[in-house]
Amino acid sequence: MQIAFKTPGRKRLTVAVAALLALGYLAVTTSLFVGSWLGGRAELTALQRASRIDPGNAEYRYRLGRYYDLVARDPDLAIGQYKTAVQLNPHSARYWFDLAGAYQVLGDTAKQTSALEHAIIADPMTPDVAWEAANFYLVQGDTDKALREFRVVIASDSTNAQSALQLCWRVNPDVDALLRDVVPARSDSLLVFLDLLQAKQETASTIKVWNALMQTRESFPLQQAYDYIHFLIQHKEIDQAELVWKQSADRFGLSSYVPSASNLVVNNNFSLTVLNAGFDWQYQKQSGVGLSLDPSDFHSGRRSLMISFDGPGITEAGIYQYVVVEPNTSYDFSAYYKTGEMEGAGGPHFSVQDMYSQKVYYESDELKNVGFWKSADGEFTTDPDCKLVVLHIRRLPAGSPIRGKLWVGDFHITRKAQ
Repeated sequence: MQIAFKTPGRKRLTVAVAALLALGYLAVTTSLFVGSWLGGRAELTALQRASRIDPGNAEYRYRLGRYYDLVARDPDLAIGQYKTAVQLNPHSARYWFDLAGAYQVLGDTAKQTSALEHAIIADPMTPDVAWEAANFYLVQGDTDKALREFRVVIASDSTNAQSALQLCWRVNPDVDALLRDVVPARSDSLLVFLDLLQAKQETASTIKVWNALMQTRESFPLQQAYDYIHFLIQHKEIDQAELVWKQSADRFGLSSYVPSASNLVVNNNFSLTVLNAGFDWQYQKQSGVGLSLDPSDFHSGRRSLMISFDGPGITEAGIYQYVVVEPNTSYDFSAYYKTGEMEGAGGPHFSVQDMYSQKVYYESDELKNVGFWKSADGEFTTDPDCKLVVLHIRRLPAGSPIRGKLWVGDFHITRKAQ
């Protein structure tokens, strides 16, 4: 479309109007640029000029309030700027939150509470706001609101989840209530809660948290299950430890490591990977003792465990397994072994002991001077309070030097037929 300029005057008028509009636009953009530049500086005069240049900019008012709050230490002036900022932009949780902080300095609890509640309304899922609000409610004695905000922290901020749970437990040590109202039904949150309760030795509560974890069907690190089983064994919760092992085996594809009625010893011929955890074989490095899996020589399966001894003061081979048993019950034990060039007074023995009383239920003959695979057999009866035994290889008597190799495998513990 073309505009006809019929007279020189009309042409000059049009040019003048266009120039004025351009100058106006340039002035506005320049003003905004200068305001932005001034608003980004930390000096008081720069912030004041930015606020005058662009009085409708909430961020400039907020930054000016921050200056009065943190630099000038004048909460009254800070509040005036913060209030203007929230009037211009009531949807910023950060503005409301700092306004609440300024009211806190003045001791105005009612207005602090109102500002915090506005911050929560503006952004109910921000963990920083929820953390501060929760701690404020705790100080005010309003535990219900505090726990509500801690739930936001636990769900959204993994770095502060443990601290939040510690505070929750301190004000309301009720595992059922916390699982219902505070801790999200997610594996990450429940694992933090489980770790916290283990540290506090709250054994019964850990069982409830573990059950909640199993209900999520979510993945989590297998090591967490190993650590929990160790905790349960240390606290004599054998039934729960056995249950956790079976549940973990189902979830992580370890069904081959579950004991059976035909053999309570897991991974009895070392054909599976040694997990060094739970109810599989575990090992601890012993001075003068070496452990290795030998696929070239075995009694059954596809390999055996070779133990090399070379040194004085050896008391243990360092390999052991927890075996769940029933109280006041008789069991048959068998295992196979062979030796190579075993020298020294006092040899290794298969041993079955009560985990807690350390009572020896079974001790084999000395495992020495047998160049072929030979069985060691026996039986034992548990005490009325025994639920867990330890199968291991001890050196008796300890103290004198010993040197040589021992191969072991094909372990069996079964309940004797009635």
